[in-house]
Amino acid sequence: MTQARLTALYDGDCRFCTRSARDLQRRFGKDRLAVRNFHEPGVLDETGVARDAAMKRLHVVTDAGRVYAGAEAIARIVASVPLVGWLAYVYYVPGLRQLAELVYGVIAKNRYRLFGKTEACDGGTCHLHE
Repeated sequence: MTQARLTALYDGDCRFCTRSARDLQRRFGKDRLAVRNFHEPGVLDETGVARDAAMKRLHVVTDAGRVYAGAEAIARIVASVPLVGWLAYVYYVPGLRQLAELVYGVIAKNRYRLFGKTEACDGGTCHLHE
């Protein structure tokens, strides 16, 4: 059985996001996970994800076009891994999902303040939309 490939859309202007995307791809493999900076021309058009939504959360798009966002996107990546993928379903335990999304939202909203911007943003050309 062939595993579907996922595409993660990350904020290439965020140091934490860029590092995390590379770490995820290294851990889960390029054959399972593609990572794309949503600021690159055409990426959002190809995936159908709105820029405002992409600025707020990590998005994962399946080969079939299904989109997952935030902590659920991370759970989907983990779920795609044989043998350990079942651990991702802990995300769906009542209460844990809400807690994971709350923590994710706080970190995402404050990511530039907490972790900084990439060199492309150091000149003040980037800002986080609330």
